[in-house]
Amino acid sequence: MPRPIRLHRFALSGHAHRAELMLALLRLPVEIIDVDLPGRAQKQPAFLALNAFGQVPVIEDGDAVVADSNAILVYLALTHDPDRRWLPADARTQAEVQRWLSVAAGQLASGPAAARVAVLFKRPHDPRCFDIARQLFDVMEAHLANREWLAAPHATIADVAMYTYTAHAPEGGISLDPWPRLRAWLARFEALPGFVGMKRSPLPA
Repeated sequence: MPRPIRLHRFALSGHAHRAELMLALLRLPVEIIDVDLPGRAQKQPAFLALNAFGQVPVIEDGDAVVADSNAILVYLALTHDPDRRWLPADARTQAEVQRWLSVAAGQLASGPAAARVAVLFKRPHDPRCFDIARQLFDVMEAHLANREWLAAPHATIADVAMYTYTAHAPEGGISLDPWPRLRAWLARFEALPGFVGMKRSPLPA
């Protein structure tokens, strides 16, 4: 049996779920290590030795240590997917995948993800989060008009990167009702073999 990949995560982190989801979709053995973020374990020397930025997720795959959720997706796709379905080798598809990884680190993080963090951790709301989320979801809705997946005819790490914070947007007070194609894409993703969800948090009143 291959050695399990160690995943350092926080269970409510969509970024950490992104890595956990990729590991599950690739059917890789994994050892989950929960990091006590409220207790600031991520800022202690032992964790900082893995990621100097003090953030989850981090994976340990043998002697390889990889931090940052999007970097983890790329690493896993290149090292554990010999068929190259999750990150196809052709330049045009790779460019399209990279575009969505940038969106995941940009509009998705500053829109739906930020709104959810404000609700879950009782932080001040930035009203711009809702405008950013609506604009993003409008673009995704139009993009999905004639396709089932974001970057290729099949699911890629672009879809993995965009899934969690989109699916959990209602936890930040952003309903997905106005975007039926987006909801259909989420349902297709959740039907993939190996899919694992992230714990749902109560919706805001």
